[in-house]
Amino acid sequence: MTAKRDNIGRFAFDYDSHAIGQSLLVHADCLEWLGRMPQNSIHAVVTDPPYGVKEYDFDQLEKRGTGKGGIWRIPPSFDGHARSPLPRFTALDERERHRLSRFFVEWSRLVVPALRPGGHVFIASSAFLSQLVYSAIIEGGLEFRGQIIRVVRTLRGGDRPKNAEEEFPGVSSMPRGCYEPWGLFRKPLPKKMTVAQCLREFQTGGLRRTGEDRPFEDIIAGGRTPSRERRVANHPSIKPQRFLRQIVTSSLPLGVGLIVDPFMGSGSTVAAANAMGATAIGIERFADYFKLAVGAVPKLASLNPDETDSWELETVVHQQSLFAAI
Repeated sequence: MTAKRDNIGRFAFDYDSHAIGQSLLVHADCLEWLGRMPQNSIHAVVTDPPYGVKEYDFDQLEKRGTGKGGIWRIPPSFDGHARSPLPRFTALDERERHRLSRFFVEWSRLVVPALRPGGHVFIASSAFLSQLVYSAIIEGGLEFRGQIIRVVRTLRGGDRPKNAEEEFPGVSSMPRGCYEPWGLFRKPLPKKMTVAQCLREFQTGGLRRTGEDRPFEDIIAGGRTPSRERRVANHPSIKPQRFLRQIVTSSLPLGVGLIVDPFMGSGSTVAAANAMGATAIGIERFADYFKLAVGAVPKLASLNPDETDSWELETVVHQQSLFAAI
């Protein structure tokens, strides 16, 4: 994939920023930053939202860091592997769900003007929250175009009833998570404009095919994030380069344009874009994660995602064999 190098530094505005290759990391609140972006300046958004959700509030992050849990479920270590803390999405009450919904409505309303007509938004979610998040994004002005399913055993769900595990040993409170849904949305095309016309005028409107005879598909076998990527960027929700590089490639139908990750975290999306020759901007509110991304992006971009630990590679091969049988 190629991307024309633009004066991307102008999109740092007056925020602290760091350039890496043809991409840019910006330390800012994404709502404020999006409100300053010129109209029709972004070709695609690829993101995994980390705040506006209760578990990423400062008090909950502190509890996770001290091992006290809070809204975070601290899973036990077994089979020689330490499990990462996972958020209890089911712990959100009605007020918190309303807060989450309003956040994504307002977020979408800021994304729409900055996004080019026909530009796509890929947004990570969860099986439990997706219906709420998707409805809010639609209310904010984007059109729903489907879901991308990342096949991965997440350790979410499958638990026995809390504080009654021995009483009900044969019961799970909800299914064990084996996939992660990514909502796919698009800024509406101008009235009566076709996809072909949108591609000619805005370089957006469709998704890039993975080959001349193979369209981009909505199920991606990628497994968990390899441990060597986690060692580079110690972030609780880092996504694998194998998966993200497919997403960023598909988000630019003509292979050119600007990708934005408004919730950058460790910078894995920006790293994937750099690895594929695309231009990206990552926005991060938390200073510690911004500093983490500055060091992690070039390292993640240089990795070969096909080189994984043996047990992780076996998981990917098993998932691919399942798809072949479908």
